[in-house]
Amino acid sequence: MKLNEAKLTKQELKELTKKYMIETYERFDFVAQTAKDMYLYDEEGNGYLDFYGGVAVNSAGSCNEKVVEAVCDQVKDIIHTFNYPYTVPQVLLAKLICETIGMDKIFYQNSGAEANEAMIKMARKYGTDNYGPNKYHIITAKSSFHGRTYGAMSATGQPDNGCQLGFKPMLPGFSYADFNDVDSFKKLVTENTIAIMIEPVQGEGGVRPATQEFVDGIKELCEEKGLLLLFDEIQTGWCRTGEVMAYMNYNVKPDIVSMAKAMGGGMPISAVCASEKVSKAFTMGSHGSTYGGNPVCCAAASAQINELLDRNLADNAKQMGEYFMNKLKHLPHVKDVRGKGLLVGVEFDLPIGLDIKHNCIDRKLLVTLIGTSIIRMVPPLILTKADCDKAYEILKESVEAALAK
Repeated sequence: MKLNEAKLTKQELKELTKKYMIETYERFDFVAQTAKDMYLYDEEGNGYLDFYGGVAVNSAGSCNEKVVEAVCDQVKDIIHTFNYPYTVPQVLLAKLICETIGMDKIFYQNSGAEANEAMIKMARKYGTDNYGPNKYHIITAKSSFHGRTYGAMSATGQPDNGCQLGFKPMLPGFSYADFNDVDSFKKLVTENTIAIMIEPVQGEGGVRPATQEFVDGIKELCEEKGLLLLFDEIQTGWCRTGEVMAYMNYNVKPDIVSMAKAMGGGMPISAVCASEKVSKAFTMGSHGSTYGGNPVCCAAASAQINELLDRNLADNAKQMGEYFMNKLKHLPHVKDVRGKGLLVGVEFDLPIGLDIKHNCIDRKLLVTLIGTSIIRMVPPLILTKADCDKAYEILKESVEAALAK
């Protein structure tokens, strides 16, 4: 719906937002009215080059035609039902995902946090079912981010971050080790530990990829101690990092993997996939979701995933990521450029990140900020060199303007 269709002005919309909505976001000063491919358009028709990508969601481009068509077709048949009858979109998506990523079973949820909650629950249930009531301890990484519901928030290794402050006590049974440090994880393993849970790239933690040595070491530790390996791929899954799933970059396969964001092409859907053995922890009545596996969302997800695979967007993510990161190294005052595929972070040696972000928005480029000095970018995977070049020039202007302030 657009402003004119709602018979509102931009100012009236802003006033209604302030009056009725609980605001926990820093709003950009424009109304997002339409979107297509690499661009988000405001109420005046101005196009913003979108390196935010709906926070890593719009991987096949905004309003991808195949996804839109799938949604429109499905809503004419059935929008929602409960999870007792079979539905065609749900089962076909399950087959597509499991066969594509080499996992045995899938359980649908609605958001990344919910998928991580399900992963935590499955791991703990597997531990207590097989080893007794105390086998529930999970080790995660410092600076990790796993979501804002209580279990996912408690797994998040940021005790001084705003996502945890004011909400304590956290759910017990989690410990936090140093990311990319196997010995730090080893020291926290106890007789009650059932799993290690990691992100292959820490997004909120500053865009920090796991090293091959670290993943190999964690896999070896899990095998030695009989622990489950859990991969949080909410942000990295579905071609973002140059492989279909990020764990494929490391030649490992987790016992459970969570996914969301790019999976649905803009529709709210997430899932956990697990090995046959571990999936048996979820028995009749042990877990559920009213909207999980919604037919419209499943139809959209099938279209989105097929677009990502058919267009080989994982390979494009790898190529464009390398090209873009090499350009970003030439920005003024760059301390580090890091990432994997098109999950890209630029760290500056001055705390100018907020100014850079706002300067980019003024110049019609959407990026996000981590801390005071790290700009994070997760553009659609249809990105071209021309898009990279345009983004680089805007970033360069934005840094120079921040330095001149």
